This record gives sequence, structure tokens and C-alpha cells, in this order.
Amino acid sequence: MPRIHSWAESKETLALGFAGYKAGMTHVLAIDNRKNSPTSGLEIAIPVTVIDSPPMTVAGIRAYSAGYFGSTAFTDVYVKELSPGIKRRTTVPKTIETEKKLAEVEGSIARIKDIRLIVHTQPQMASVSKKVADLMEIAIGGKDVKEKLEYAKKVLGKEINAEDVLKTGKFIDVSAVTKGKGYEGIIKRIGTRIQPRKTEKGRRHGGTGGAWTPARKLWLWPLPGQLGYHTRTEFNKLVLSVGKDGKDVTPAGGFINYGAVKGSYILLYGSVPGPIKRLIRISPARRPKADEKLEVTYMDKTSKQMA
Repeated sequence: MPRIHSWAESKETLALGFAGYKAGMTHVLAIDNRKNSPTSGLEIAIPVTVIDSPPMTVAGIRAYSAGYFGSTAFTDVYVKELSPGIKRRTTVPKTIETEKKLAEVEGSIARIKDIRLIVHTQPQMASVSKKVADLMEIAIGGKDVKEKLEYAKKVLGKEINAEDVLKTGKFIDVSAVTKGKGYEGIIKRIGTRIQPRKTEKGRRHGGTGGAWTPARKLWLWPLPGQLGYHTRTEFNKLVLSVGKDGKDVTPAGGFINYGAVKGSYILLYGSVPGPIKRLIRISPARRPKADEKLEVTYMDKTSKQMA
């Protein structure tokens, strides 16, 4: 699961992120309404990624105070009735005193620097075989800490839907863990040139490693190692649509290696990092662009299975 270390600021009081599971890719036909586009006014084919996005449950609230080295966790407020999947994921207090903790946060509001939501996914509502929910923090938008706390109290123990957070035509950032390719050599990992055919000790190596002294490789030399399975963030992905019925986007026979999208979904322009079934985290655009609305006229739902 990727971590998000920075969040875009928003004056609108709402949750600033969401998460879902990558179902697969297909294509749509849409009318290009962008003014400066060479295909403005024409119908174009667009590759899209479908994110299965069942509602997320708000399991708690985390308050941060200002510490010597930055923000420090002040306290956590958990809802009394936690789902079984959360207890598998993390250690929770044996006795949960929600009202007492909330009163503690409200009494120390002058010390509180930030308020965030502790939310978890519901994989049982998606076509994912995992039983343990994914637990994460999500930032809250708002003018001040009091507004954030009031919003957090309002949604504590309730569900957040994708359509409550995302809007069609907006740009968002996507974070995920990429496909893991294991230990690879420098030809595939770095893209160095293959040696000539008469090279003495093999063609897929880096040649000389430098001088005899120092007896080590410098950091700037290409070396074999881990390829893939890294956290990556792609900026400015356009939200084409956010829907509630997965039948609108599920192809005949379901997505390969995933199946059918059962409920809510998010349709994104282009590809996103990670393999099928990987958790995809969505956050507001850190480098925002002007909204773009593409009118989708056709959704390809033909079978993706190989003949």
C-alpha cells in the first residue's frame, strides 16, 4: 500500500482522498470539448482505467500536535464498533472510549495542528480475494482545525463514497505500488547498451567497472538490483466519470484476472501504476490544471478474454 506524504490544501471541508482496487483497462469514445485541442469538437478514442471503489468506512480520527521535529500524533479516537478486518490489520485499544477521547481533543484544540481521518477499505464488496481491509490516513480540507474536527465527528463510524469526494472533469493524483519484476540486470533495469558480439566476458554486462582503486563501484555506475515494486505517484489524471453501477463498465465475461465490478467505480483517463487488484490511492492534484470535461458517448464492453 502506498503512503502519501503531502496533501494539497483545500478550503472545502471534505475528505481529500479515496482508494480503490484496479480492475483493468478498456476504451471509450468521447467528444473532445477542449478548446485548444487539435481534435476539438471531434469524437476521439480514449484509453481508460476502471477503479473498483466500494465505500470506505471511517474507523477513527487522528489529531496531530506541533512537536520539536514536526507534527506528532496527539491522540486517536476510534469508533466503538470496529470491523473484524481492522483488528487483523493493526492493534487497537482493548477499551475504546470514544466520547472521552473526543472530549480530550476538543479540550486541547489550541494544541491541535491538524485533524485526519483513519479509514479502511471494504474488500469484501469488491472482486478481491483478500479478507484484511487496507487501513490508511486521509487528510481533511477546511479553513481551520475546528471545521476539520466538526466534519470528522460527523462522518465518524460512517461510510464515504467516491462520488462524495471526486467530481467528473477534475484532475487528481494517483499513487500505487508498481509491478514487481524482481532482481534484474543492467540491460533491463537501466537500459544500458548491449556489448558488441566479440566481447570476451559476455554481452549483457557493464564492461569495466572503473579503476582498481577505490575497490568499489561508484553510485553513478549502472548495477543490477531490484526492479519494480516501488511506490510511484502519477500527477494529473483526469476523472472521466464516477458511477454507482459496475455493470456500466464491466465487459462481457468480466475483466481479466479480476472479474466484475460489483458496485461503485471510477473511470480515469489513461493508465495507472500497479497490476490488477492492486490498491490505488487517489488524492487531490498537487499541481492542479483547469477542469476538462469530455462527453463520453460509447463505452467498450466487449469481452477482453483471449479467443
